[in-house]
Amino acid sequence: MSSNRLQRWLPTLLFVAASAMSVGAGAQIQLKSSSGAAMGSVGSAGSSTVTTPHVQAELIAQAPDGIGPGKPLLLGLQITHQPEWHTYWKNPGDSGLPTQFEWKLPEGMDAGEIAWPVPHKIPLGSLANYGYENTVLLPVPMTVASTFSPGPLAKDVTFQLQATWLVCRKECIPEEGTFTLQVPVQGTTALNSAAFEAAAKAHPKHLSADASAKGSVKVDGDAINVRVAGLPTELKGKTLAFFPETEAVIETAADYSQQWDGDVWTARVKLAKQRSESPSPMPIVLASDGQGWRAELPVDGGWPQTADRAVVSPALEAALKANAQLGGGAAAAPAPSSISAAPLGIWLTALFGALIGGLILNLMPCVFPVLAIKVVGFAQHSQDRRAHRTSGLAYTAGVIMSFLALGALMLGLRAAGEAVGWGFQLQSPGVVAALAALFTIIGLNLAGVFEFGRMLPSSLASMQAKHPVADSFLTGILAVAVASPCTAPFMGASLGLTSTLPAFQALAIFAALGFGLALPYLLASFIPAVARAMPRPGAWMDTLRRFMAFPMFATVVWLVWVLGQQSGINGAAALLAILVALAMAIWALFSLTGKSRMILAPISVLVLAVLAWSWAPRVTQMLPEPSAVVAETSDANAWRAWQSGLPEQLVAQGQPVFVDFTAAWCVTCQYNKTTTLADADVVRDFADKKVALLRADWTRRDPQITAALRQLGRSGVPVYVLYAPGKPPVVLTELLSKSEVQSALSAL
Repeated sequence: MSSNRLQRWLPTLLFVAASAMSVGAGAQIQLKSSSGAAMGSVGSAGSSTVTTPHVQAELIAQAPDGIGPGKPLLLGLQITHQPEWHTYWKNPGDSGLPTQFEWKLPEGMDAGEIAWPVPHKIPLGSLANYGYENTVLLPVPMTVASTFSPGPLAKDVTFQLQATWLVCRKECIPEEGTFTLQVPVQGTTALNSAAFEAAAKAHPKHLSADASAKGSVKVDGDAINVRVAGLPTELKGKTLAFFPETEAVIETAADYSQQWDGDVWTARVKLAKQRSESPSPMPIVLASDGQGWRAELPVDGGWPQTADRAVVSPALEAALKANAQLGGGAAAAPAPSSISAAPLGIWLTALFGALIGGLILNLMPCVFPVLAIKVVGFAQHSQDRRAHRTSGLAYTAGVIMSFLALGALMLGLRAAGEAVGWGFQLQSPGVVAALAALFTIIGLNLAGVFEFGRMLPSSLASMQAKHPVADSFLTGILAVAVASPCTAPFMGASLGLTSTLPAFQALAIFAALGFGLALPYLLASFIPAVARAMPRPGAWMDTLRRFMAFPMFATVVWLVWVLGQQSGINGAAALLAILVALAMAIWALFSLTGKSRMILAPISVLVLAVLAWSWAPRVTQMLPEPSAVVAETSDANAWRAWQSGLPEQLVAQGQPVFVDFTAAWCVTCQYNKTTTLADADVVRDFADKKVALLRADWTRRDPQITAALRQLGRSGVPVYVLYAPGKPPVVLTELLSKSEVQSALSAL
């Protein structure tokens, strides 16, 4: 094969290798959508069972006479919990969420409501929930209409269920699963009859309408007096459990007094301080020995006016008011719920904060590899003042335009309802892998393995030589791409404010941030003293250039570590293998000549294509949601995973709380974690003050964490918040210092 012929078809092979990554990712999406489980669950396509680290859920059926119009048919989800874990009843109590079903049924069938078994009360500090432990079956009656027609040759009927549940211990994990079950049309399906019989026995029996009418609920001060008549005689004199079916009516954790007034059961139950519901009639369940009785009680005299349902907790609302001023150490911007123009003073303060934040970004490790490229460029044109100025303007234009594009994308996604914030692009394993590949290529170029001009068509290569300003412009774009993992002081409040401003004011803040990032290089390009300080071009430039390859490879190591947090060790290993194959392909294509190139180039490109095709899905596949326990030590003061509402719950129990909003791709976060937060004195102070330590990991997209950040007036990480009973939360600075943390703790 001639060298000219090889040059004609090698670009095609390169295109195949480059496309394999995206095609492999698309195949993974298809696999994921067809799997039997999602969000922390493990199953297979068409499976009736989903297994997670916390539960095993199975869709089962009861059809004793087969399936047909008028014949009894029950389906149910049987959930077996790991020890100490539980899921929730229809009224979960003070926290939690009930299990929910979404059915896909054959034509002519309808699903009824879940026949909830009697729950039990699960105390949690000063709170209490209603739910289930061990094994529970949630049955659903199915109605088969006369229009149901499975077909003359059909042997089975296929049922599909999409179920979501919240499983909790001291922490809570949202899970879901897709279940598929085939049930024979003819014959008997009664393998799980004992489980369905037990569930039917545990389902509350309805008291008659006459019996319910003889009972009542009457508000008496801060409590309700409950009277229930018509209960079975064998219950008389027994202590019964009381469960309201409506949330936010009573103090779930509070004890209540009860007694028998003849055949009528009576109780005095404390009302919730923040009661937000007024059910009339009020549905309740009484239980004893695993059996229950349901009544709908009339409300004598009606309900008093309810308290307004708070959108933000009172403590958090106080914090937002206390932190209403921008800048100044621990201050945070307020988070209004609507878009409105900021007063000129606040907007100018935000612009100044963004400018200073952009300047400080140049000192962050995220941007160092890109600045290394600029140092090489500066050295190449050290005696050409005009080239310096042109390059500085082009670099600035690339930075500002990239910030504007990224800001417009972020604002657009938010307007479409997406929960995103600063650095959101690095929450995608595909983006992280692409950046790792890009930095690998740049590192190989700086190391002298190849020249970009040889990878480009001759027309583009000559254009690059004639217009080096394009290099500076693209370098500015690259700087923005890698700067997003870092958050500098003054950036947090300014970026947080952008979600509440009109587009013009918000984009101006992004432009100011970009101008701050580009300003040092822009000034250096216009100050003659900087150019005069640079040595004349010579052999040292080649040494400097090759040395600058190592920061690029160090960035690749960091990006692979970030991807490992998202896709696991298998995903990181797959990415490393693809990067090695990419390096080999570039070496064979652009460093070798003659027969060596003719033999090794096709082989290396083929290896790259095969690896990218087969292993790209491992790179882009996200790990299941981790367990909410992220303890790093065995002591009681270990870090735990943040959950929405958990800080308020702990504060309500009288315990101070420190929350670390972090991400694996956030270099500032990792620096603070290994320095200030790992300092022995700080750890001891946390323990002495009995502070609960919560870590909100934003490495992967988490709408709840995004919402919490927006409530705090922030748009990215790191964010550090100290909550204390009876005091507004304190938002600390992004660059956390030991003295700042100790000062905040001393005020507890």
